[in-house]
Amino acid sequence: MAGLAHRRTLRHTDHSAKAPGIGQTRRGEIRLTESLPPIELTPPDIGPYRRGNTGIDHVTTLESGRPGPQAVIVSLIHGNEIGGAVAMDRLFRMGVKPTRGRLTLVFANTAAYRGFDAERPYASRFVDEDMNRVWSPEVLDGPRDSVELRRARQLRPVFDAADVILDLHSMTADTPPLTLCGRTERARALARRLGYPAWVVADEGHAAGRRVIDYADFAAADGRRTAILVECGQHWRVETALVALESAMRFLLAQEMIDPSLADRHIRRHPDPQRTVEVTEAVTAETDEFFFDQPYVGMEVIPRAGTVLGHDGNRPIVTPYDDCVLIMPARRPKSGQTAVRLGRIVP
Repeated sequence: MAGLAHRRTLRHTDHSAKAPGIGQTRRGEIRLTESLPPIELTPPDIGPYRRGNTGIDHVTTLESGRPGPQAVIVSLIHGNEIGGAVAMDRLFRMGVKPTRGRLTLVFANTAAYRGFDAERPYASRFVDEDMNRVWSPEVLDGPRDSVELRRARQLRPVFDAADVILDLHSMTADTPPLTLCGRTERARALARRLGYPAWVVADEGHAAGRRVIDYADFAAADGRRTAILVECGQHWRVETALVALESAMRFLLAQEMIDPSLADRHIRRHPDPQRTVEVTEAVTAETDEFFFDQPYVGMEVIPRAGTVLGHDGNRPIVTPYDDCVLIMPARRPKSGQTAVRLGRIVP
């Protein structure tokens, strides 16, 4: 697969993090630190897809000529999450074309992606602000300006026209892949139809702003349109790009938009059955001194209520119930950002 060549393993430490080992917080507690993960993926050249055919840069619509859904697959909402871009590049190279409806492929935050540097890979998540926190009418129609908002306003008509969206992402920690489906039953059902990833997470989103999957009536209980987000694995692992491509294939199969024979070689057998977690609360950092007491990567099941997970300044963060699932603990959350989501496994 293009983009999957091993680029190189960085031996030095990311300047935004300490060297591996332990350090001291301002209150003297032991705080776990981290090193920069290996960069196994080569960012693909998306220049050939800039023109597209929609009048919007890096947006291409593939027509079947037959009635069917308007499906959208999005990558690069965050500029350093290159696994989705590798998968989308592969879709183009394979010549994927829908057998019904229309399929639109979107490279979203291309400005941030152009700044990707393996020496500082966290720095290109965005240029001015998180592009996955701006998807509300109040923000999109408001007076604020940023690189990400300008691009979101360009892309808004694409999402307005969509019936179903797959948003491809990746994670800082080496967390098992998971699907975020918001709170609607139809999004949960779509995640189940895909059959993989094994974890399906129903959540409310972030206090800091709305995501693409929360946009417009995609998140409405009585809406008809559906959007899911797949977190495909650690940002720069080869496996993450494979999960992204497999998720895209499963998504298109669920919409009956491609011939199964086209997807067969990319659909793998996975031994773990799907499990659904309902998020009960999102822990938002109130200070810039938030830290976890253990090196959690996500999807850990903490057996006992009252277990201390970490501290937000002087405030201990504890599990509210038995068998609490930790979802996507943030690497270094700042005040106002989601530090971790807590959930229960449900039938």
